[in-house]
Amino acid sequence: MIVRPPTTPEKRLLPEGRFAGPMPWVIAIMMFLTVLAAAGGLGLSHAARGLTARLAGGITIQIVDANPDRREAAADKVVQRLRADPHVAHVHRVEAAEMARLLRPWLGQGVLDPDLPVPILVDADFGAEGRSGLPAIASDLARIAPAARIDDQSRWLLPLAGLIATLKWLAAAVVVMMAFASGATVTLAARGALNTHKPTIDVLHMLGATDKQVARLFQRRIALDAMFGGVTGFVAAIAVVEVLGNRLAAVGSELLASGGLGWGSWLVLALVPLLGAALALAVARWTVLAALRRMP
Repeated sequence: MIVRPPTTPEKRLLPEGRFAGPMPWVIAIMMFLTVLAAAGGLGLSHAARGLTARLAGGITIQIVDANPDRREAAADKVVQRLRADPHVAHVHRVEAAEMARLLRPWLGQGVLDPDLPVPILVDADFGAEGRSGLPAIASDLARIAPAARIDDQSRWLLPLAGLIATLKWLAAAVVVMMAFASGATVTLAARGALNTHKPTIDVLHMLGATDKQVARLFQRRIALDAMFGGVTGFVAAIAVVEVLGNRLAAVGSELLASGGLGWGSWLVLALVPLLGAALALAVARWTVLAALRRMP
């Protein structure tokens, strides 16, 4: 008669297979939420950098005049004044064709009608000295081009930048909370396994096994379960991020497009499941060793 050897200790100590217990699926859900929060935080960080660049310097001058000749003359004076200012790094007059393209969704083809008084837009970006020259520019434009109106982008971008910064830190807080929750899940799973298989652990101790050897059986199995759950949640989250990214790109908003993820962000996201497995390994080892020391 052939006597089959008993199963390995780690298979007796913990449930069989990656699907036997709830921990891998709980880790998968937490990893899914963690990756979504991390992707959102990284995207918001990119958008915040773009807004910061705009807040550093950027105004738009609108020349609103029903008379096309006066409108053109005022636009020329505005452009000359801006180009002569040492604080202004770049001046761009929006061409008529570009204005027609921007207004066509609201006004239709009628925007090309020469009788329609379309305002002239001039964009100006400040240089390294910042916005210190804006008061002088506003004073001069009021004198040489009364039809010119300054649209200071910072007035409406500043509250938006504050909102994005708040959401970015909120996403970071969610990632930290998910890490703590994952660690608590691993702790509960390790303690449950220890309580369930205490008689087997006592036998291993009588056979000469040390606490570190017993802990190694637990931490190896828990790390594998955490890796399985982490990869599952990561793949699901990346699929959702891709779908949302395509939807945001279809909107055609420059602000939303600035929140896209670069290769560096994707690399950070790829490290999340590896860091999750490392966290599970460390928490499992610490929990099991601490519990074994308290055992009589």
